[in-house]
Amino acid sequence: MADRPKERVYKDAELQQLLRERLPHWRFEQGHICRAYRTASWKATLMVVNTIGHLAEAAWHHPDLAVSYATVEVRLMTHTAKGITDKDLELAAKIEEVIQWQPARAGGALEGTPEGDERFAYITYDD
Repeated sequence: MADRPKERVYKDAELQQLLRERLPHWRFEQGHICRAYRTASWKATLMVVNTIGHLAEAAWHHPDLAVSYATVEVRLMTHTAKGITDKDLELAAKIEEVIQWQPARAGGALEGTPEGDERFAYITYDD
C-alpha cells in the first residue's frame, strides 16, 4: 500500500474562523470539532444516530458519538493526522446539512414534520 500524503491539520485560530464562517453551531473542544443535536425523544435520537452513521460510513470517516435520551453529540478529529483536517470539516458540513434539513422551509412538495403537535416532535432545529 502506497504512503498517503500527509493531511493538512488546521491551526487553532484558522479553525475557529472556519467554524464561525461555515459551521457556527460547532465548537472546537479538546482537539475535536463538536456539535450537540437536541431531539424530542429516544426514537428521534436513534434516527439521528443512524443518519450520522450512514453519512460517516459512506465517507469512510467515523465520528465519536455520545448518545442520550434526547441528545446526540458528534465529535470529529482525524486520528491519523492527530488534528482537524478537511475530512472533519466536510463531514461536519454534510451532517449539519442533512440533520438540519427542513423541507417545509426549503419550498417544494415535501411538507416536513408537522410543527406544534408534540406527537410528531422530532428535532430541535436551529433557526
